[in-house]
Amino acid sequence: MGVTLSRAVQWSSEEAKIKNTPLNNDILKEILLFIEGFSDRYPIEARHTFTEPLQWKTSLQPADFTSDVTLYDISEEFVTSNMCNDEGIPLLHLTPPDIKVNTFDQLCNLVQLNKDKKMLEAQSCLEANRDLMKKIFGPGSIASRENKLYNILQELDEKLLNIAVRPLNRASIEAVNTEVNLLKGLCGTGETPVLKSVCYTSDYVFSNGCRSPPWRHVDGDLCSLIIETCDTEPTLFITCNTKGVFLNEETSKGGEMSNMRDIDFYKDIVSLLKNKSLHFAEATDAQGIGSDGVSSTDEIPRVELANGEKTVKSPKYLKRENKKAFEKARQPSAHKPSSRKKTFEPSLKWKNLGLMCYYNEGKEKARKNRESMKILEHGTKSQGLETKKKPNVSGSSLQGLQSSQKIKTPGGLEDFSESSSDSEEDEEQPERRAETATDLPSEYWQIQKLVKYLKAANQTATVILLCALQDFNLVQETCQLAIRDVGGLEVLLNLLDTQEIRCQIGSLKILKVISCNSQIRRTIANLGGLQTMVSILDSPDKELKCLAAETIANVARFRRARRMVRQHGGIKRLVELLDCVPAGESLSKEQEEDLEVARCGALALWSCSKSSRNKDAIRRAGGIPMLARLLKSPHKNMLIPVVGTLQECASEVFLKSYRIAIQAEGMIEDLVKNLSCDNQELQMHCASAIFKCAEDKQTRDLVRQYSGLKPLVTLLNEAENKQLLAATTGAIWKCSFSMENVAKFQEFKAVELLVRLLSDQPEEVLVNVVGALGECGQISENLVTIRKSGGIQPLVNLLTGTNQALLVNVTRAVGACAADPDNMVRSNGPWDVQPVQAPHTQPFALITGPRDLCLPYLLIIDRLDGVRLLWSLLKNPNPEVQASAAWAICPCIENAKDAGEMVRSFVGGLELIVNLLKSQNKDVLASVCAAISKIAKDVENLAVITDHGVEDEKLRRYLAEAIARCCTWGSNCASFGEAGAVAPLVRYLHSKDPSVHQATAQALFELSKHPNNCITMHENGVVKIIQEA
Repeated sequence: MGVTLSRAVQWSSEEAKIKNTPLNNDILKEILLFIEGFSDRYPIEARHTFTEPLQWKTSLQPADFTSDVTLYDISEEFVTSNMCNDEGIPLLHLTPPDIKVNTFDQLCNLVQLNKDKKMLEAQSCLEANRDLMKKIFGPGSIASRENKLYNILQELDEKLLNIAVRPLNRASIEAVNTEVNLLKGLCGTGETPVLKSVCYTSDYVFSNGCRSPPWRHVDGDLCSLIIETCDTEPTLFITCNTKGVFLNEETSKGGEMSNMRDIDFYKDIVSLLKNKSLHFAEATDAQGIGSDGVSSTDEIPRVELANGEKTVKSPKYLKRENKKAFEKARQPSAHKPSSRKKTFEPSLKWKNLGLMCYYNEGKEKARKNRESMKILEHGTKSQGLETKKKPNVSGSSLQGLQSSQKIKTPGGLEDFSESSSDSEEDEEQPERRAETATDLPSEYWQIQKLVKYLKAANQTATVILLCALQDFNLVQETCQLAIRDVGGLEVLLNLLDTQEIRCQIGSLKILKVISCNSQIRRTIANLGGLQTMVSILDSPDKELKCLAAETIANVARFRRARRMVRQHGGIKRLVELLDCVPAGESLSKEQEEDLEVARCGALALWSCSKSSRNKDAIRRAGGIPMLARLLKSPHKNMLIPVVGTLQECASEVFLKSYRIAIQAEGMIEDLVKNLSCDNQELQMHCASAIFKCAEDKQTRDLVRQYSGLKPLVTLLNEAENKQLLAATTGAIWKCSFSMENVAKFQEFKAVELLVRLLSDQPEEVLVNVVGALGECGQISENLVTIRKSGGIQPLVNLLTGTNQALLVNVTRAVGACAADPDNMVRSNGPWDVQPVQAPHTQPFALITGPRDLCLPYLLIIDRLDGVRLLWSLLKNPNPEVQASAAWAICPCIENAKDAGEMVRSFVGGLELIVNLLKSQNKDVLASVCAAISKIAKDVENLAVITDHGVEDEKLRRYLAEAIARCCTWGSNCASFGEAGAVAPLVRYLHSKDPSVHQATAQALFELSKHPNNCITMHENGVVKIIQEA
């Protein structure tokens, strides 16, 4: 915003204060609008910490921050934000009247807190922080141009500059163009031409009518001319400005103009040419062209400019202009300029300013109309091209209808240019219809006839026709498309703009039903219907608000519609609908109406909450306390959308504040209570909310304290309802992260129920079931239960899948099972389990030979090919799968009685695991090092490594490099010392390979950062070895 503050904003003479002018007010309003929606549009960039905080004098007091105590630490003398930067400094600090702000997120909060005086607050901030870009990005802001935030602010700067050039008066532009056309008519090749040539320096016309470059518009430049007269040298370079016309100086042969302007301004081009060219003055006086003199202003009409100055037009000049235009119109086309004249295209920077086309208002309007009609067609017949008639509803109360019968523009360009981080479904696919006219039922034509009558009906007839339309089965797709194809959606949406409640209610009742159709939803959004429905939410009529909210809930099922609701203030209005105190079972009529309004508001918020930015907007609008209050309602139809909204909001990873707020508002107890209700849909949403909130340990503890674990285990018996089963198993998985909960699950026999769900279930259920078994496997008694319940074989079977999340969990579960020695023991006995055949190409050969049979009734992992399948997963491209598989291999090797033979049976297996030491992923390196440490316990494995072409020195090198990399993360340095890795690593220094020396020295350097490791190194003589090296 640096260019705007220095060039566009109008400062006082001392340049310390911003003037109170219309232009400055427009710029401040645009900046405020940008700041208010910044956190919703760019949540990641909003948390960017400024290099230097913005400081200014504010009118805010600590009492103003009490509306959101979860974000600020408030005292009587100061306010600080709970969030801090990397150095522990609060992102906002207020000591009235001084305030410091470090992020755009905090700026957005300030604007919302100080709504009454936000213009003065923004003005004070800009006056005190003239060099914004330097404070945000630091002195080296030029190096930040690849930063997305930098580009966003540059776009704002260009938008503000575009606002600054709006005051250019079109009258002055047209006057210049007319005068230039007149002078071009005076050019000729005869013996005594008035002028030799007149031409613009640029043929490109911007959208505001100017021909000068955009950065000159701020100074009022309209265009530049090159004029050759008959008696002056050199050629004249002239600039037309809103203040007048002045002469430039040519500085180069290329025709570039100097920025040094003459101080002499002329009222028009003719006056300047008369002053510079005697021949032109004599010729024009002879023909009666030009003004009578600068002093004779009484005869000259003046045109008021936007900057308060005046320019002039001569009566004779205007008369001559009209005459010349008439004569040019009568000239034959042969005298017109060639249509093959070279045209110039603007640069990308000019296009970004929005100055993208030749200014022609009529053509532009026609183009927009054509685009709107194409959007409305959707492949239908020519009915979509019919001119829409206005319903002639009589009565003074419907005067607003006549002005509202226009097709609303579809959403605006801003909606589509906004970057979005929403992780929801893509835009719905366009319709493909194959029906012919003969396939359509009679209802289709009857509805179209009613809609045509509706277009020309009066007030009473409109209500009757709306009732007649509701008598049809509008749930049927044919009836829905009949309304759309004949242009009925435009009529229904335009009725929403009237002040007649009956017409609005009738229209919304129809729109609520037909908006369940995906194509209808898209068309409503394209026609701007969401903006109208959002405005209806402010209506005092409760039924009208309910219908509008329910329709919004149906329409906002795709990304662009949700974005439009947020950008037009819909989230805040919907949150306000939740302001209802839940009562008991018996309600008065008024309480029922209030409860229905809140239910519809929650329903709309549920649809909107699938957008990550809308989730944050709901929180900012104060939606969490209201949802918590409604959660105590005994009415299940209210609870379903409320809990649905909560579980959607709690799913966002970076919105941890939602989960904290859910805990703080005491909602966990209500969620647990509703797990025992008789409504499976409500149970599913409650379990899903617990699933997403149980990432936090406090939530897991609360679920256990409120006796929520047993209802979750009970819900595992509802195997037919897959959605409920997925939510329940997910909640059990996340709750089992705490060992106290695992002990409770063991008490409630949850492991046996989970094992039964390992087959014939969808993948979303299996991921959760296997994850829960992996966590429960941390207790040895549960491992015995898994084995006795027959859970090992289905777990090994799942190792052949392709779902990455499932593979991560199943490898963890198999590794936990392998920790039980009984699951790896071999002895004599019958064998009735066939090994699992992997569906993909085997990465290595399996050496077969005589082996002992396993224990009876026990599914042994090795005999089930479990270890081979785990080893094959080391080739999976997903680092999480690789790391989880390597960790699972460790207990398999450790507890197998003939581990050496088992490892050597995989031809190419050791080479595969050694190659993973080249990985850049720290988890993969740590797990592979652990696996190799188990493998290396068998002496014969070193010989096998050599047989496979992997040298002992190479293995040592990669092991040392892996240890060095892992030591830089967390407490790995101490862990390696405790695991006894330091002493063997010192012996690596005796190697003759320089690469091993280098890697070992790096690893020892990292390990030496822990004091206990230094003692071990000294005891093993590392000092002497290093000195000799």
